[in-house]
Amino acid sequence: MQAAAKRLIVCADDFGLSPAVNEAVERAHREGILNTASLMVAAPAAADAVRRARAMPSLHVGLHLVVIEGPASLPPAEIPLLVDRAGQFPSDQLRLGVRYFFQPAVRRQLRREIAAQFAAFARTGLRLDHANAHKHMHLHPTIGRIMIEEGLRHGLPALRIPAEPPAVIAAAGTSATFAARAMAAGTHILRRQAQRAGLRVNDHVFGLAWSGHMTADRVRRLLAALPDGDSEIYFHPAARRDAVLDRLMPDYEHEAELRALLEVGQGGDQE
Repeated sequence: MQAAAKRLIVCADDFGLSPAVNEAVERAHREGILNTASLMVAAPAAADAVRRARAMPSLHVGLHLVVIEGPASLPPAEIPLLVDRAGQFPSDQLRLGVRYFFQPAVRRQLRREIAAQFAAFARTGLRLDHANAHKHMHLHPTIGRIMIEEGLRHGLPALRIPAEPPAVIAAAGTSATFAARAMAAGTHILRRQAQRAGLRVNDHVFGLAWSGHMTADRVRRLLAALPDGDSEIYFHPAARRDAVLDRLMPDYEHEAELRALLEVGQGGDQE
């Protein structure tokens, strides 16, 4: 029996978060192995990200849905149960998850915001390549369901499933974190939802165990252990440190991740 092909998606999250992130995405696509980016449509530098993406038609761009720790697309007055007066989602993942699941009024506002983010992406004129969520919040059954339903209205073709196989991570030289194992165990519902909706999904994802620390050495080891099937490796690159990154991700090695994208030779077929 013929072995399944190895296909690789190399993605940058947080496109639009800051000019330093956008510059890194452009460099990593033009000069490195990056072929995909996920756009935060309401982020401070989203317009700059869209301008760069339009100049790079070979870059596949999708929606990086924000329903935690980031800016909403709708005005605060329209979704007061979701955001503060500045239009920012809170960072308390557990509390948010409970409210999204149990409070109907919150769910109604959540649907309006998710629909608004897909509509904002459509207004960019970019082709919607995929969707995923900041902090993998689409693993929440309410968010995942609404995200798929609203995404289909905008021609959504593919969804990231954040399932990182522990055996591959071990072969690459580290142990899967408890959070990553728990996340992998919880992906089955989302995978079934996406497949029933006719969406393409990846078989494996990498970036959980080394989130923010995808250095060139680690990426080389991971590529050497890459399994058959469709794999996605996601990164958080930036051309330099800035105030936004220092506030939100002070321990991430953004510049090292950009170097990895520029330096590492890629094995397998990119999508």
